[in-house]
Amino acid sequence: MTNYKDMLKRGAIWGFILLQLAFFSIIGDQLSVSDQPFLAYDNMLLVLKQSAPIGIIALGMTVIMINGNIDLSVGATFALAAIVMLDSMTWPFMQALGDWAIPLAWVFALMTGVIMGAINGIIVWKTGVDAFIVTLGAMLGFRGLVFMFNGEQPTSHLNWTLVDFAEAQFLGLHTATWFLLGTALVLWLLMTKTVHGRNAYAIGNNRDAAVNAGIRVGPHFIWNFMLIGFLAALSAVVFYSESGSVNPNDGMLYELWAITAVVLGGTKLAGGYGSIISTLGGVLAIQILRKGLGHIGADTQTVNLVIGLILIAVLVLDRQLNRKGHGELKI
Repeated sequence: MTNYKDMLKRGAIWGFILLQLAFFSIIGDQLSVSDQPFLAYDNMLLVLKQSAPIGIIALGMTVIMINGNIDLSVGATFALAAIVMLDSMTWPFMQALGDWAIPLAWVFALMTGVIMGAINGIIVWKTGVDAFIVTLGAMLGFRGLVFMFNGEQPTSHLNWTLVDFAEAQFLGLHTATWFLLGTALVLWLLMTKTVHGRNAYAIGNNRDAAVNAGIRVGPHFIWNFMLIGFLAALSAVVFYSESGSVNPNDGMLYELWAITAVVLGGTKLAGGYGSIISTLGGVLAIQILRKGLGHIGADTQTVNLVIGLILIAVLVLDRQLNRKGHGELKI
């Protein structure tokens, strides 16, 4: 019975995706003012590409939430890493390197994310304060660093080698899509085939039991916060390699979109249960819904309202599926 319920939960998001594709390809095409069918090949490629920035962050958020934590600072880390990458390419010694400055700029950006994540992890470990509170403060603090860096002005540096790299296609898929799929594969292997992954589930399921079993919970937290910081920076590297300009407000609400995708994929907010592959489904479901509603002419407010209602419905359903005890109030 448990296996059946687990299979149902893991497969639900993919069933929802198929339902969306059927709806927008049949009903949506009739309501759309566009001549291009919703399921057009180029349209689906664009859905995959546009899923990458939030998707890479959401995959990292899955690890954090399985661990029983959360990270609200990923949007600010995303923006800060982007600024470091683009601004560093204007430094005199970097300009002297020509295109060889590109990988070094990527390293600077990725290290920024790792350092921000390490700060969060150390504070959560050493103070014992809930990760929600710690990363909420970090979100405000990191965003303050973004504004201190360049005021309210955008940071820009367009490098055509970077643009060509970001816009390239291999086997029909864009560079951003390959980064998304590659990240999903690596994290799936991490969470299903390694001791670190098994420990993440154990800690999220019962932290006290994990400590008694000899798992070093504190260092484990640090590694996972460094991981999501790295992935927030990687998302920025992928996205801003093409756009070449970052505004101080970029990345706002990314943490909420990422959490929404993770929850839609079936990961428990309380920790101990979740799936990298299902989160990938959650990311695609959100992007298909946004794309589909735009296809029929819905405005941004309507898109956000629909996704918000769906998220609430998923949380209520998850609550019922995981209700413990017979005396708990049913709603």
